[in-house]
Amino acid sequence: MDNIDLEVLKTASQWLAAGLRCELITVLKTWGSSPRPEGSMLAICEDGRVVGSVSGGCIEDDMIARARAEGLSRSQPGIVTYGMTADEAHRFGLPCGGTIELAIEPLSTASGIGELLRRLEAGELVARRLDLQTGTVTLCAALPSQSMQVSSNTLVTLHGPRWRLLVIGAGQLSRFVAQIAQSMDYAVTVCEPREEYRDSWQVLGVRLATGMPDDVVQAMKLDARCAVIALTHDPKLDDLALMEALRSEAFYVGAIGSRLNNQRRRERLMEHFDMTDTQLAKLHGPIGLYIGSKTPPEIAISILAELTAVKNAVQLPHSANVAEAKNQLGLPLTGEVCTMPG
Repeated sequence: MDNIDLEVLKTASQWLAAGLRCELITVLKTWGSSPRPEGSMLAICEDGRVVGSVSGGCIEDDMIARARAEGLSRSQPGIVTYGMTADEAHRFGLPCGGTIELAIEPLSTASGIGELLRRLEAGELVARRLDLQTGTVTLCAALPSQSMQVSSNTLVTLHGPRWRLLVIGAGQLSRFVAQIAQSMDYAVTVCEPREEYRDSWQVLGVRLATGMPDDVVQAMKLDARCAVIALTHDPKLDDLALMEALRSEAFYVGAIGSRLNNQRRRERLMEHFDMTDTQLAKLHGPIGLYIGSKTPPEIAISILAELTAVKNAVQLPHSANVAEAKNQLGLPLTGEVCTMPG
């Protein structure tokens, strides 16, 4: 499952290969509320087809109408602005007085889209530099800490996964977590030392590590752009990963299990691995948000919703916490199914 930006680039590459004119549109800046953040991309074909999004739909509709009526005749990049007046802002679905600034780039074989896709396929994080005066494109390696840069002459965009996710266990739930996380711009690694589980693992684009979880965590050198999710239900595997992950800079560390299992896990980590209260406070468990999830896809959404809230520094109400929600409902600890976070 590709993320939105990768889908845009792949589609644009297919249009170019078919001999069709197309343009790449990038959100440079917004004023006021905006449906899409800076850096969002859209590609439009000369026949009016689009992929990606730069607004809630009204700006896309205007671009499609123009492409069908006038074609795509631009030969050099340019910057356009929507929503300068209250009337135009209302017309394009922007808040009154809101504004969105876009870079429009005509694509060709010299635009480097094919090479960019090859480097992304290899797992690289790439900076794409567009000269807004000449249309010249250069590609170079980027760092996760970099961000989009815009000047009067240059647009530098970042492509490739800037976040990393380590999943312990290659079970059914892990497959849904991995697929959704990839679409959210995570480079996903699944650690599975058990041969009987990894032999049936088939998720394209996910790195499969076969070492012991604590060794894999150490080898990955987790930083503040990393998350770890333990999903095996096997303390011999999950606890090893959690021990190292909780000592790292990872922004999110979580483990699946019931409230009772989570309580016992914390006791084991403190007793056998000398974890401190501060380190254990980083552990999310029972993992996920309480949304009544029952099936593996629903549970994956619950887990990744909580991870996303932590990543975005959103303070969730206590009632969203699985343990708190179940306690308020008066649900007993005994008989709880550990694969259901809520």
